[in-house]
Amino acid sequence: MAATIDYYFSIVSPWAYIGHDAFHDAVARTGAQVNYKPNALLEVFDRTGTPRLPDRPQSRRDYRMLELQRWREKRGLNFNLQPAHWPFPFATADRMVIAAANAGQNPAAFMGAAFKDIWENEQDLSDAAKLTAIADGAGLSGADLLAASQSDEVGAEYAANTDALVEMGGFGAPFYVLNGEVFWGQDRIDLLEDAIASGRGPYSV
Repeated sequence: MAATIDYYFSIVSPWAYIGHDAFHDAVARTGAQVNYKPNALLEVFDRTGTPRLPDRPQSRRDYRMLELQRWREKRGLNFNLQPAHWPFPFATADRMVIAAANAGQNPAAFMGAAFKDIWENEQDLSDAAKLTAIADGAGLSGADLLAASQSDEVGAEYAANTDALVEMGGFGAPFYVLNGEVFWGQDRIDLLEDAIASGRGPYSV
């Protein structure tokens, strides 16, 4: 039976962007199934006592900039460290991922294009027309996904994903969950893949 990964993230997260291709490459190699679970990242921060970026000590913000540069090189990416339209209101983009998954469509291409437009092309993803165009370019119906993203059903699922992440002890993005074992950060993808390949049981505390 194929492994199943619950993937908690937000389109606004630079780390979800940096790990996007590496994660999906690991998924392809292992044959794992993915449950995409976008969540309200800032709410997760607030509910878990994790300071939002502007409220973190300068030393942590400086170190974050170092890590962005290191991982940009490591992953072979070319992105802006401080893109023009980041941060931005991201709930609609996240909820479009939920809408795509609920329609039986793979949202990975939409996510990848959205990440690139934020970090590489410096586009404003608070613009509904831009989100629609990204979805269309990924082979999905942008108008349908945009409309569905505003539904009560998708809104409730977004809130439920946020609750679930907080309740399991999650505090940021991305979080990958395999058999109840959590892996925080795109720098844990190798460990996630190792756990799938070995077939071992989950570690716990």
